[in-house]
Amino acid sequence: MDQSKIRNVAIIAHVDHGKTTLVNQLLKQCGTFHEGEEVVDRVMDSDNLERERGITILSKNTNVMYKGYRVNIVDTPGHADFGGQVERVLGTVDGVILVVDAFEGPMAQTRFVTQKALELGLMPIVVVNKIDRDGCNPHAALDKVFDLFCELNATEEQLDFDKVFGSGRTGICRAEMEDPDGNFSILMDKIIERIPAPKGDPNAEPLLQIASLEYSSFLGRLAVGRVQQGTFKANVNYAQAFTDGTVKNIRPQKILRYEGLTPKPVDEAGPGDIILIAGLDTFDIGDTISAANNPVHLPRIHIDPPTISMLFTVNTSPLAGKYGGKFMTGNQLQERLERAHMADPALIVEKVDGASTFKVSGRGILHLTILVENMRRELYEFTIGSPQVIFHNDENGKLLEPVEDFKVEVPSEFSGACIQEIQQRKGEMTNMVTDDNDRVTLEFVVPSRGLIGIRPKLLSLSKGYAVSQSIFKEYQPYKGEIPTRINGVLIAKEPGESASYALSNLEDRGYLIIGPGAEVYPGMIVGEHNRDVDIVVNVTKGKHLTNMRSKSADDMIQLTPYRRLTLEECVTFINDDECIEVTPEVLRLRKNTLDHIKRKQESKRPAEDED
Repeated sequence: MDQSKIRNVAIIAHVDHGKTTLVNQLLKQCGTFHEGEEVVDRVMDSDNLERERGITILSKNTNVMYKGYRVNIVDTPGHADFGGQVERVLGTVDGVILVVDAFEGPMAQTRFVTQKALELGLMPIVVVNKIDRDGCNPHAALDKVFDLFCELNATEEQLDFDKVFGSGRTGICRAEMEDPDGNFSILMDKIIERIPAPKGDPNAEPLLQIASLEYSSFLGRLAVGRVQQGTFKANVNYAQAFTDGTVKNIRPQKILRYEGLTPKPVDEAGPGDIILIAGLDTFDIGDTISAANNPVHLPRIHIDPPTISMLFTVNTSPLAGKYGGKFMTGNQLQERLERAHMADPALIVEKVDGASTFKVSGRGILHLTILVENMRRELYEFTIGSPQVIFHNDENGKLLEPVEDFKVEVPSEFSGACIQEIQQRKGEMTNMVTDDNDRVTLEFVVPSRGLIGIRPKLLSLSKGYAVSQSIFKEYQPYKGEIPTRINGVLIAKEPGESASYALSNLEDRGYLIIGPGAEVYPGMIVGEHNRDVDIVVNVTKGKHLTNMRSKSADDMIQLTPYRRLTLEECVTFINDDECIEVTPEVLRLRKNTLDHIKRKQESKRPAEDED
């Protein structure tokens, strides 16, 4: 195909501003789906976790044919924790469609992805989305986008961006707010007009850098990248340059290109085509594929460093293997974590002291918990430790820690409690604005340590009204101690099944995180204590039976509903001496040391060391 008829664009935005819904409309209105075909919402969110959570986790490719042009579209994640996905794919496109909510305007992640796009010199088109939302102000949102571009030092050409107003949900689009409703052909025309065609000489030596990967049940792992120059064909010899500088001769079995949502084999692919290569024995994101007689090493794709780490270890619980776990050994855990790193270079995996202990570092809590949840569903069983912030030292040896820009919106009546909570976590307020609806927007610079577990706390303080967002800012000098969880925990004393009678007697000690009939073991955490000390309790004790009482009376005990912790809540709940037992069926909290006497000895040791 004539490369002047190709357009490559990425859709970028803050989480939940409507990128994937917009792609759905583009596919629908450009005739990608057959007449009468049943189309699911957010068709690009193909992963089960993405559908359940309503967020995009992995960047994905598709294309549409419009007026004789092939428009390749990359749908990117909106959450800051998956910024590594965005950084990789921006190098495969020539322009971006920046989607902004007409009600909220640009948010924290909008700034992050826009900065990356502008630095690469990509041409933006702004879509002010959700114009059918009550109380929205599309023109104000557009003004904020222009201000953001100015702050990010956009070029004159980038500042002269084109824009449309629309609603991805209802499928309407307008060139100006005052215009009558049209469809997204208005946006497609602007893409063809404003986004430049890909450059690259089709007669030069072939060159491509692997930007992401996909998986096919028939073809295995597929390398995804954009042809920068030359022509790629199947069953032709090429050179693959690896990260360590070594080079290997390869012969791809198939070259595929997206047609709508489905990759289909093609005879050849030229400059500007985003292709999938099948038949590579091994590859990593960032590898370069070039001519066999003249290997080329392109610079590695830069990805911002991780800020949070967790320890993954083999499950040593007394109940290991009883709840659906199929892959439980250290080798199986290592192999799976290495695969996760190959698929997402923003995840760093290191082996640490111990035969089966691995330190996994990522961009944030969500980044790591999505990996844990995926492994659970693949029947892996393991243990994870509490999240730890990654510190650095400057050239003078001074300790540095990551800090983040944190923004929270709450009704003004709850602002005082929220400010106090954030300041206790060493947050420094940088701005405070009250709008016409009596909602206060608070902006802080907070250490990443202080943000662990803050969102549920703010929701509790604001009766569920707090809307918060954060984005990594930089490394700054260490801010000092930040209080962790103040309360102690209730720890099981005996193995067995929890009994209603025992649990009812513990309700005034704190809140429970297990219900009756749960299998427990010594050292397992069954609830949070009202006070600041850990206590060992017997949750298996049943009511003493006599001939005057029947066991059925035990079943009549009315318990307060226990608190079911999600994976994210478990991760932010535990302290350094605690961990989470992750199995396909259940999550359990436990102490690192299960034996009560050994725990006492360990707690005395630091005090003896100080003496």
